[in-house]
Amino acid sequence: MARRKEVHFFDREWHFTSSEVDYSIYHSYFDTDKSGCLYGEVTPIYMYWYRAPERVWNYNREMKWILILRNPIERAYSHWNMEHDRGREAVSFFDAICTERNRCRKALPYQDRRYSYVDRGFYVEQIRRIWHYFPMEQTLIFKSEELRHNLSTILNKISDFLEIEPFPSNNPQVVHAREYLTQLSQNERDFLRHIYEFEVKQLERMLGWDCSNWLET
Repeated sequence: MARRKEVHFFDREWHFTSSEVDYSIYHSYFDTDKSGCLYGEVTPIYMYWYRAPERVWNYNREMKWILILRNPIERAYSHWNMEHDRGREAVSFFDAICTERNRCRKALPYQDRRYSYVDRGFYVEQIRRIWHYFPMEQTLIFKSEELRHNLSTILNKISDFLEIEPFPSNNPQVVHAREYLTQLSQNERDFLRHIYEFEVKQLERMLGWDCSNWLET
């Protein structure tokens, strides 16, 4: 794996201002002197950033994607809580999601990294963008709750997908978790459920999933 959790190479515009991309910057995050190894990294925004899948494809068309999808309502609130905890978000969660579209326009023509609480939960378009460049067989997609509750099963699926030896037994660990200063209110949950209802139904049809618990009250 890369030396840091989020490399943020393919979503940084300044790496792609020239037709000759300096991939040595990317390679510097890995111990590339180890022969016969598979290399990977974890940068969640690659899925959301418009140009990232195309850039990954230009770099390596054999690349495989592992996507972990979280209940978009919970994901939006967790994202806001992180920004608020870091002191980079001054408004309440409900005000933030009500004004998100206007706030995010300031980042155009790119996506907004900080305030895109709701927008990042529209997974269908993001998956389609990846599948435009990569065959479905090069993607492995599962729910975050599967990772929490069926770690061994998911690790076996990942090792099969990557065609590597099975992972050793592991005990689940919670990392990079932040305490919530408040809880998601029923009004906020209802507001987001109305926004995501059609999206979740589309995702169910696309992946053959049952995500009904994502929309529960």
